[in-house]
Amino acid sequence: MDLGAGVRNAISKITGASVVDEKAINDLIIELQRALISSDVNVKLVFELTERIKEKALKEKTHPSMNLREKIVKIVYDELVSILGEKYEPSIQKKKILVFGLNASGKTTSISKLARFYIKKNLKVGVIAGDIHRPAAIEQLKQLSAEVKCDFFEKGKTPPKELAVEGLKTLKDDVIIFDSAGRNAFDNEMKKELKEIYDAFKPDETFLVVSADIGQVAGKQAQEFSKTIPVTGVIITKMDGSGKGGGALTSTHETGAKIAFIGTGEKPDDFEVFDSKKFISRLIGYPDLEALLEKVKELSEEKELAKAIETGEWNYTTFLIQLKSMKKIGPIKKIMQLLGLYDIPEEFMEKSEEKLKKFEAAVNSMTEEERKNPSLVKIKQRQERIAKGAGIKLEEVKELVTNFDKVEKMYKGLKKNKGMLKKFSNIDLSKLGGV
Repeated sequence: MDLGAGVRNAISKITGASVVDEKAINDLIIELQRALISSDVNVKLVFELTERIKEKALKEKTHPSMNLREKIVKIVYDELVSILGEKYEPSIQKKKILVFGLNASGKTTSISKLARFYIKKNLKVGVIAGDIHRPAAIEQLKQLSAEVKCDFFEKGKTPPKELAVEGLKTLKDDVIIFDSAGRNAFDNEMKKELKEIYDAFKPDETFLVVSADIGQVAGKQAQEFSKTIPVTGVIITKMDGSGKGGGALTSTHETGAKIAFIGTGEKPDDFEVFDSKKFISRLIGYPDLEALLEKVKELSEEKELAKAIETGEWNYTTFLIQLKSMKKIGPIKKIMQLLGLYDIPEEFMEKSEEKLKKFEAAVNSMTEEERKNPSLVKIKQRQERIAKGAGIKLEEVKELVTNFDKVEKMYKGLKKNKGMLKKFSNIDLSKLGGV
């Protein structure tokens, strides 16, 4: 079970309890401890955190506009946010960025994602290939730079400190990123080279790249690197597939290093500014409509889907638009997660492209009235007509209806979650007494 699923399972001990009493709160605490420890969060930190949650849940007054369940979820939310720090605010201006980290951290890929991020902010970006020790590192960065359409500078085995000077003279971009060499261990040779690059390049920002799968070791890396050069931000990669992500996030923040970006996949756009409130909201299962709408609005033809998301409408018309948008916006799993729908059955998530094509054909075979009123599609005679028109089996239409109903049921919680989030943003429980 990943961190998000574990946290949501813990919270269900409160939201699903028939009576919210001390036993229900204890059940929440036990499940939350299990979820955090299994995600490699420091045990001492976990017990300190859950002790605060328990004390506040039992002693704090409940705000008139919130019920007891909402109050407790709010407390969990606030305490989890507190251990991850504030939102990172990247400056959108001319700058020099030095990126460093050990081998296998995802450094080279992160540089291309970082370049893509600033290009989307209408800044010209150039990359200097300074990793002269790892075989094929320069060629890899060259290919990734071409993919995101940023400028690229390399000069073979030129010493990195000289490369930094020559690169700055050659590139005339707004943002210049230097890729320093990684190694298997942070040794004296790496320290010396990194310090020389820092002095020659004179960066405005320095980003340490660490992989989420190393867990609490991420904090130790941040400490070690900061003894050589200042670390203005940390980029944590592989957050989409690591069970140790919680350990990497919390241990890094505990060292005083600011988490700047997190990598959530392989594609250039699978990269986001770290915002602890949004991150924890998604862990708990609340929708991230802002992030989804940002993706949707990049596609002019998706106005109808954007409107549906904003209004909370869900029918076969919006389902069809989503199917067509998947390749442009991202996989259906990611879209659903941004809607706050995290625990959708995997059998639905893992449908093959062929299956999705059949679903699309079935929706195209429906009348406009059927698309807007999903209950009509439950009638057998209509399903038979839809199957015939789509050239698929009746069982496949029934499968579409079954899966659609599962998604629709969870989707109905979207408006409720939006309302709770609004309450959270307007209430400061610390001012209510009992703290």
